[in-house]
Amino acid sequence: MQSRLDQLIHSIPRAYPGPGGAIAVLRAGEVVVRHAWGYAHAERRIPFTPASLFRICSITKQFTCGAMLATCPDPDVLDPAIRARLPLLEGPLPGARHLAHNQSGLRDYWALAMLLGSPVEAPFGDAEAGRLIGATRSLQFAPGTRFSYCNQNFRLLSDALEARSGRSFGELLDRHLFGPAGMETAILAADTRALPDGTEGYEGSQAAGFRAAENRILWTGDAAIAASLDDMIAWERHLDATREDPQALYTRLSVPVTFADGAPAPYGFGLARGREFGRAITGHGGALRGWRSHRLHLAEERISVVVLFNHIADAAGAALDALAALLGEARPQPDPGLPTPEWLGSYREPETGLSARIDLAAPGRLRLRFGQSAEWLDLQPDGSAGHARTRLRAGPEGLWMERPQDNHRARLIPCEGTPSPDIGGRYHAAELAAELQVTTEGGVAYGGFSGPLGQGRMELLEPIGPDLWALPCPRALDHAPPGDWTLAFRREEGRVAGVRVGCWLARGVEYRRVG
Repeated sequence: MQSRLDQLIHSIPRAYPGPGGAIAVLRAGEVVVRHAWGYAHAERRIPFTPASLFRICSITKQFTCGAMLATCPDPDVLDPAIRARLPLLEGPLPGARHLAHNQSGLRDYWALAMLLGSPVEAPFGDAEAGRLIGATRSLQFAPGTRFSYCNQNFRLLSDALEARSGRSFGELLDRHLFGPAGMETAILAADTRALPDGTEGYEGSQAAGFRAAENRILWTGDAAIAASLDDMIAWERHLDATREDPQALYTRLSVPVTFADGAPAPYGFGLARGREFGRAITGHGGALRGWRSHRLHLAEERISVVVLFNHIADAAGAALDALAALLGEARPQPDPGLPTPEWLGSYREPETGLSARIDLAAPGRLRLRFGQSAEWLDLQPDGSAGHARTRLRAGPEGLWMERPQDNHRARLIPCEGTPSPDIGGRYHAAELAAELQVTTEGGVAYGGFSGPLGQGRMELLEPIGPDLWALPCPRALDHAPPGDWTLAFRREEGRVAGVRVGCWLARGVEYRRVG
């Protein structure tokens, strides 16, 4: 085992190249690996060390939920403060537990910001967040029935905690989490423009070169914590030391969670639940332009893995590499000998209205474009394709997509035929006070969003099927863009009258043609 870990330490900077990084592996509360390499700031030649501050981004969400459980043992007491921040929402209102489990039904505000015309590097702080949250009039599903990742769920929780406790969110983190865990340098670093010790995040690649990433988001409970590798080691040791205490925060954070219908939910209290190498895990990733992080915890084996990159490499993949090395396992590989299925192509998922495009990524492996980012699904001997989170399976009635993490199963509707080019025009979304402009000059379709946050760039549309197009969103406010927007045009008496716009993070926004 140690030789494999030594080999991992030697190989990881080359396998995931970038300015710098750090990794820790713990077992039974003891540090097995504590290693950093490269530069926290390449231009100023500041080395990346285990003490370098790092934006752990969405790993913050479990700490937000920890502060909630420590301050309010019954999270339901926060419901009135949450409702007060959604004054225009019609119908059922999500509660604190729905927010903590990403079951609120709210559309993600960083995705919606792109529909409102926000430039990629625009400031996004309290004013912009308050405008988007306060203007919410509808949900994309009933609270508790589905899962959809939504960053403002955790901003709402931290705001409600401050209102309930009379203390700042940073104070609550220090008192209930950083202090007890011995996270001596962890801080609430809401402003993403800079860190106090000079650690920088980078965009780009080894082949194209790296440049300092430009971020202007102001975060709170969604992703605002900065912590060093040593801080994260202290957190992992703390949760191992308190593992036998039923009232310990991590014990309470990792309890089983369900949907309203009783189905098990693989996400709750800011933690993803799943299985790797046949073992139960909890964990989370984090990302902002220039920053990627991931942590895994195996409670039964008392194992923790933390990976921090100040560049856009696959931190989750590196964490799995480390876990495989520790356990003496091999990461599964596709079987290139399995036949390619006949059901590749373009589809529409009926409940969300989103497109699902399936093609061959490599022998034995398919690419599915449906969610926030493309998924790689390995072909199976029974003719299906997938993994624990998503599975495609052909049956007598057609192709079915199963997504247990969303509590969703649907028969996909084939999209066959050529889109009509008569989609040019101006479209207005009343709920957002925003517009979509589509042009078709020269026989080529382009589209772009505009609204209260500015005017977005025009993008080349990709035809999918009759009246179904994709508007690419390769970059957004957050590192992980919302994915391609599906544009489903609607006709009345043969003429395009409107379009339904959506992505996995923000579905079902209706636009009416106005020009």
